[in-house]
Amino acid sequence: MANQMPAEHGQANQQKQAEPRRRKGLGPMAKKEAQLAFQMLLPTFAIVLAIVLIPLAANFWISFKPIKLADLRPPAPVVSERVRGDMGVAGEEFTVEYRLRGSSQSKPIKDIELVDTLPPGVTLLALDPACTANGNQIRCTLDLLEIGERKTLVLSVTGDTTFSSNPVSPRDSKPDISGFAENVLTSNEFTLDNFRRIFSATEFWNVLWVTMAYTIFGTIGALLFGMFAAQLLNTAFVGRPILRGLFLFPYVAPVIAVAFTWVVLLDPFSGTFNAILVRMNLVENGINFFGQRMAEFNFFGTVVPFPLALSSVIAFEIWRYFPLSFLFILARMQSISSDMYEAAEVDGATPMQQFWHISLPQLAAILSTLFLLRFIWTFNKFDDIFLLTGGAAGTRTLTVDVYEQAFAVSNLGAGAAVAVVIFMALLLFAFFFFRFMNREES
Repeated sequence: MANQMPAEHGQANQQKQAEPRRRKGLGPMAKKEAQLAFQMLLPTFAIVLAIVLIPLAANFWISFKPIKLADLRPPAPVVSERVRGDMGVAGEEFTVEYRLRGSSQSKPIKDIELVDTLPPGVTLLALDPACTANGNQIRCTLDLLEIGERKTLVLSVTGDTTFSSNPVSPRDSKPDISGFAENVLTSNEFTLDNFRRIFSATEFWNVLWVTMAYTIFGTIGALLFGMFAAQLLNTAFVGRPILRGLFLFPYVAPVIAVAFTWVVLLDPFSGTFNAILVRMNLVENGINFFGQRMAEFNFFGTVVPFPLALSSVIAFEIWRYFPLSFLFILARMQSISSDMYEAAEVDGATPMQQFWHISLPQLAAILSTLFLLRFIWTFNKFDDIFLLTGGAAGTRTLTVDVYEQAFAVSNLGAGAAVAVVIFMALLLFAFFFFRFMNREES
């Protein structure tokens, strides 16, 4: 026995000394394989990074810009051409007018150049001081066009007999015009006004709390209903495959179809659900589930107010997305060995004790992953709420606020700032989530 112990000790020491030698480096062939694998994956990494990082960087860039929706179009000079006089009389003088203005209401336009060609048979009589002529080609230049300023360049011309017999309007040839203006989107002008505006507004904090309530209750509800459905369909019975397929219907059905189905069913005037409630004498009039901000119900003699529209939207979120949790949880349940349940049953464990002490610990990993994914997806959810309520009646979330700021109010910078807040909130949540999970695993 004493002789065996030193021998085992020596083998262990040799293995420990061999491990650093193995880790020192790869062989020449392994290095070449690693380099080749990296080179083959590099285009994929580059494409994925470009798809992810370029829109993200653009969103951060816009959030620090005082930019409106109209500013997406670069400022440029705009020209409209007018002809005054009778072109059908040979030798009769008429005028060609170029009316210039800037397309931006916030930026002046510099170094404007207009080039146009007069039709054959037209002779110049007088030029605007800003213009020069080279044959029938007209070139006009302006140093600056101030914000809101309009300028008119006038040419006096006449037509010969050939032109007058078949006059061709100078307006038929559109002038080429160019100019330079500083684009707020690409300039070095940055501001924190967008963030000051959203953080100083009381409405933003209300929207944030609505988003948190919608996300937390929607995520937890989807997980609980998914777990309940998985537990229900984990036992074999006749018709189980058909029922499993039906349980997936809310998730695979088009969102616009199921959203409008809910709106029709819960309509306060002609909805089926309200008709049933009225027929059962549970309510006197139909309930506006998606249009009423607050409602009251009698809870053991106490009147309790609660957000009706928000609760209805959360119920839709749970109903629509519990099948995803159900699918993953069911797959994990079926991988748990039945011997564990048989041994617990022999020991006298009740079904609830079996679930609590066997199923739940085995499901902890998949539940945490589903919670992370569903929290992020629900926090970013836009289409469900927009289709059901449009963000009205106290259901406006941050994603709906991004749309409202950017397109309804046309403040693209403020919308991008709200999107940055969403990104930072989710980044902070993921950081603490993984920190907590790593601590639990260790």
